Amino acid sequence: MAKATDGDGTPVPQRLLAAATRLFAERGYDRTSVQEIVEAAGVTKGALYHYFGSKEDLLQEVYARVLRLQQERLDAYANADAPIEERLREAAADVVVTTIENLDDASIFFRSMHHLSPEKNKQVRMERRRYHERFRTLVEEGQRAGVFSSATPADLVVDYHFGSVHHLSTWYRPDGPLTQQEVADHLADLLLRALRP
Repeated sequence: MAKATDGDGTPVPQRLLAAATRLFAERGYDRTSVQEIVEAAGVTKGALYHYFGSKEDLLQEVYARVLRLQQERLDAYANADAPIEERLREAAADVVVTTIENLDDASIFFRSMHHLSPEKNKQVRMERRRYHERFRTLVEEGQRAGVFSSATPADLVVDYHFGSVHHLSTWYRPDGPLTQQEVADHLADLLLRALRP
């Protein structure tokens, strides 16, 4: 994707995504027009269609960019030369922090996922499943080594943790009593306590 920029150096695709994210969060995906997005981004419809085929493609990218970031970070934690407890704890905390840092993206996606075509919906689900499966391999590694309890199936452990992550947008507030790192630490600690043999 070419990176044409405006006067302040922000690439046009980033400007479009930022505008779409803000508008989708404020008004909802279905109540936001392409014209409103391009006006907010300060570009033409032609520019939008140069980088994104449709408003639906913008919605897909809102979530996909966060998932790509989380996948890269999870792969780094999973491949690190550290004890399994440390790698799993870091990965469990990181997905909380990166979700909170991109809370609008996450909430937009879960509210608006049904607007994606079946093909795009399937693609996003596949990418998310890949992430969950990579996370599950960390749990399974610890279970095989006897470091984690195998009393609860690894799939259920992963679903439990990500259930908490997916609900962050319904209750987390930046001005609340806990920082994003404190929330991440508490949820990661809960996960590890649940896995103790």
